[in-house]
Formats: sequence, structure tokens, C-alpha cells
Amino acid sequence: MISRRDFLPTLGLGLLSPVALASRHLALPPAGKLDRIGIELYAVRNAMKASPERTLEALAKIGYTDVELLWSFKNFGQSIKEVKASLKATGLKAPSAHMAPETILTEWEQRCAEAKELGMTYLTAPSLPAEANKSIEVVKLWANRFNSAGEVARRFGLWIALHNEPNHEKRIMGQKPMDVFLAETDPKLVRFQLDVGNMLMGGGDPLAFLQQYRNRCWSFHLKNVIADRTKDTELAKGVFDLKAFLAAVPELEKKPCFVEQEESGDELASAQENFAYLRGLTW
Repeated sequence: MISRRDFLPTLGLGLLSPVALASRHLALPPAGKLDRIGIELYAVRNAMKASPERTLEALAKIGYTDVELLWSFKNFGQSIKEVKASLKATGLKAPSAHMAPETILTEWEQRCAEAKELGMTYLTAPSLPAEANKSIEVVKLWANRFNSAGEVARRFGLWIALHNEPNHEKRIMGQKPMDVFLAETDPKLVRFQLDVGNMLMGGGDPLAFLQQYRNRCWSFHLKNVIADRTKDTELAKGVFDLKAFLAAVPELEKKPCFVEQEESGDELASAQENFAYLRGLTW
């Protein structure tokens, strides 16, 4: 039997208008979405070679909030001071830069100081040196070097990270290089940047990798592929479900995401199309 105390609130709900009832649900969590959308400058490398300043201005106008710098391309001829000025002028942030892995062997503290000056969080190697493609022992050697470099980076408030290439899906002596690298590195010192498209092109499953290493993946390259996985394409035209992938990333708001379409007939047009696609995604 419903008591008077239980009945009155129920009656009150029945008298509310549809608008009032709807307003009671405003406290529900909003749909998931990317609040910040970055782009890896390799995706616009030809435009950057022609004019770094104008290209960064164009990316900011499109709506990008972040860029991933290319220290491996020597910042397209810009000094650290010039990069800092360009970022300030456009309002863009640079939470990460790609660097040659050998960077950690020479003047590493100076590189970390420069990254801190630019307000960065990550210094990321796009791959390990070529000799690591043939030897698990070399992968372990570099994992140990990353641990040591990570100790230095943490003193500057930075993280060192490794990014995957398609060939990392090929087994060496029965083991995948990235499985070995992550097993040999300290999560408190070394993080991982998951390139979705590269893993697909190598024959891997980014979602399965994310589920296995969800606590190691702290930034992402958002890239999609054509049906046979031989090359990338605009995000909306690819076969991989990026929406489902992003929805599965824990604490996504803390993890930089960078568009990186490597093959494009018109770099800035593709950059605009990819931004519009990501801006429209909700989950």
C-alpha cells in the first residue's frame, strides 16, 4: 500500500508539464566529445615547409586548438623562440613534439628545458631506430634507455613517450616489439602514443590494444584507413569506427588527440574536413 508520504511526491510529478519534467534531467552527463582537437604537423608538412606562420594561422582558423611539433624536422626552420612566438600569436598549444629517438642520448636535459619553455607535456619518439626492427634485445635496450630518459623528463614535469609504426605489428622471435617495450618500461616514467591508423595498416586492432594497455596510452594519432588497410584517408571516409574507439578511451579529456592524415592531395583541405568530422562526433 502506498502511504500518503509516498503518494504526494508521485502526484506532484504527474502534475508537472513536459518541459518541467525534461528539466529534471538536465543534470545528466553530457554526451562525450573532443573538447580539444590537435593535428600532427606532419599532416601539413608541405604547407609548413612553405610557410610555418601562415600554416599555423590557417590551422587555428579552422578550429584546431593543439599542434604536435616536429622536432625531427627541426621545426621547419623555426627556432624555439620563433615557435613560441607563433604559438602565442595563433593561440595554439603544443602539448607534444615528435623527436628522433637518439635525442635522448645527447643534450637530453637541454631538450627537456626547451620543451618546458614551450609549455609541452610530451616528447615523443615516432619509432625506435631501425636496428630494433630485427632484434628483441635491441628493443629491450631502448626500453631501458627510455626509462633513464623518463627519469630526467619527470624532473622537468614532462613525459617521454613512444609512438607506433605499422611494422611494429610484425613479430620478432615470436613477440611484438610494442608488447616487449611496454613490458620493459616503467609506467611511472614512460608513456605510449597510439597511432590508430598505423596499427590498422600493420594488421593490428587498436581497440583491443587499448583495452589491453588502457593505462599506458596517454595520447593518440587519429587516422583512418581505406578498406584494404594499405593507406590512410580522410577520417569520415575510412573503415575504422573512430567514434567507438574514442568512447572507449578512459579520461579522454586528459589525453591529447592529433589528426594525422599522411597522404592527402590538399593538406589544408583534408585538415579542415577531418576537423569538421571530429567536431561533429558525440557519444
